Amino acid sequence: MSTDYVLHQFGDDPFNNFYKDPEGRAAFTISPQAPNPNPVIRLTREAAWAQQHPSIMGPDNSYFYFGPENKPGYLVYGNNKNSILMCYFWRQKREGSTSRYFITQSGREYKWRITDSQMECVDGHGRPLARWELSDPEADYHAQITIKPAGLTIITEILTTLVLNRMAQVLQWEPM
Repeated sequence: MSTDYVLHQFGDDPFNNFYKDPEGRAAFTISPQAPNPNPVIRLTREAAWAQQHPSIMGPDNSYFYFGPENKPGYLVYGNNKNSILMCYFWRQKREGSTSRYFITQSGREYKWRITDSQMECVDGHGRPLARWELSDPEADYHAQITIKPAGLTIITEILTTLVLNRMAQVLQWEPM
């Protein structure tokens, strides 16, 4: 039987926080890289944590390049020279829907089901890959994400789109 993986999110600012596993190993860090004139935010998958999970694939980093006045800009994975517009990572298929769709680098489509206190990432067949949820007020962390073994292979893309959806909520972007 496969085990789910849990990461605790420390900090509630989607532009500056970090994730640790229950053993205290840093897993991901989200931090500002350049504040002006347009912000650049870097998501880093920490090597020491990734080495504990051989099924992890994909880039170690993603970069969020914002447009003027914090409008959606573009996203770059790793040291890839290709940039992708942010709007492609939080598409809405039906007006009024809170679900947001994205396509991974492998060309597969996934969906985030979003409510006020949680987000669930599912594949094209509705199978859950990850669930992010706010923690209890007495916890020493802000939120946690539970990743299914199938989600580990695209964990950087899952975290990137989670962070982007949270940024879009804070900045009150309209879905595309």
